[in-house]
Amino acid sequence: MVLLFGTGALAQYPGRITKTDKNTPILRSIAVLEWTGDAGKPSASRLVPVTVYDGEQLNDGTIYLTRPEPMALASGVEYELQKAGKPTGVFDVFAADEVNGTWEGFGAWKPLTAPQAAKAAAAFNTSTLYGSHDSGDDDKPVLKRKHPAEPDSDAEQTASRSATDSTAKPASGGSESNDPDRPTLKRKSGADSGSSQSAGSSSPASTSTVDPDRPTLHRTRHAADADMQSSNVAPDPDRPRLKRGKPEGAADNEIPKLKGFPPTMQQAVAVSDASSRAEHPWKYSWANLDDEGKMKSALEAMARTELGLDTPPAPAKPARKTAAATTHKKTPLTPVEPPPPAELADESFRVFELTYGSSATMVLTASTPLPPTPEAAGPSNSDAADSEPGPPVIKRGKPTASASAAPVAPVQSKSASKPAPKPAPQKFVTLVAQPDLYGGVLVLCKSVTDSAHLDEKPQMRLVDAVDAMADNRGELLFELRGKTQRQFALFRVLRGSAEQMFATVAMP
Repeated sequence: MVLLFGTGALAQYPGRITKTDKNTPILRSIAVLEWTGDAGKPSASRLVPVTVYDGEQLNDGTIYLTRPEPMALASGVEYELQKAGKPTGVFDVFAADEVNGTWEGFGAWKPLTAPQAAKAAAAFNTSTLYGSHDSGDDDKPVLKRKHPAEPDSDAEQTASRSATDSTAKPASGGSESNDPDRPTLKRKSGADSGSSQSAGSSSPASTSTVDPDRPTLHRTRHAADADMQSSNVAPDPDRPRLKRGKPEGAADNEIPKLKGFPPTMQQAVAVSDASSRAEHPWKYSWANLDDEGKMKSALEAMARTELGLDTPPAPAKPARKTAAATTHKKTPLTPVEPPPPAELADESFRVFELTYGSSATMVLTASTPLPPTPEAAGPSNSDAADSEPGPPVIKRGKPTASASAAPVAPVQSKSASKPAPKPAPQKFVTLVAQPDLYGGVLVLCKSVTDSAHLDEKPQMRLVDAVDAMADNRGELLFELRGKTQRQFALFRVLRGSAEQMFATVAMP
């Protein structure tokens, strides 16, 4: 009967058990900062939200909790700008606007503070510490690979030891073990009070000491929020918030808005997290620098083949015929040097270590050179000869009346009768690869398109590597740019393949 009663009680529970793991992220937003000008002092900029991770799934940052602007672009949210996981600056959002149906954030680019710069300098890459062990196929948690030299590991170890000691030693009395004033730092989370409540619910005495009116930081409106709203619509008081920046005196430092897609536009990953986490650089460190050159050359050869830029072999010279009666001295033939390989336009080669101790993940993007414009090409020799008048020709004889009355027809050049050939569309290629067991290149993902079919198959433009779910595993963030619209997509490299795991809605 006890067994049946327990089974029925469990079946009646309608909800789910909330995870109390302190490593579970509360909110983590990923965005892309686009700007023109110098880094740190741009002439124009805008922030485009990509994803918001709520601890369970990835949500589209462009439409997540739009009340009226998306939560990722709420006034006062602070983003950390990164390059391959290394912090490079801070971007504070002060306003948001809907441009052509897409929300964009605007604010100020600030340098790192002294503690932030020190934390960024202490971050390191672990590829040289763990050797060539490839953990890409390991599905176990990667927290075991965390290096003890990281900034927050000592504090966590100290708290863990204090928790173990307090649990192992029996209390002298029940009143001391259930003291409501006893500090519980080992269980408390700075951004969410739910963990402290779950920690206090371990005993009946501690449950009764929980104050029901205690404010929760991630759900309480601050008094300064009313002055930072960019719309007249009242915000939701239960709306969760990311960490906030320092908007004092920021109106004068706000960067002008960026419009369109200028050729000099640059991009950087921006990360906003409700909790503080250790930095994780994604740049791969080669054990042998010669390997990097070999891998890059192999990927460049593959890119030329996909773009149709392979140089045809030089034709063999015909053998000379000599008379049978005469003899000549044989001269050695000089070898014909092959022509240099064709140049790749807009080439970019980057290498990442997407998990602790994993192998290199290489990304190469390139395109064919732009065809020459008709204005750049000058007039041909035949056109110049026809347009410039030649020296006068004097002919003797008496002109006839018919000859003088007849109009002279203009002479058309041969080049004018033939229309100019239409230039071939520009091609784009993106290759994601890893080294194989034999020292070669294993292509995980390939995308080839041209300027005439961008709406059908957009161009994959690499933005950077980023940890979108705070699980110490990096994803590749690409911009899928078409002719009339674009998207941002995350690709995860796992078990010898690179597959798309998330994509935003189409944006103009």
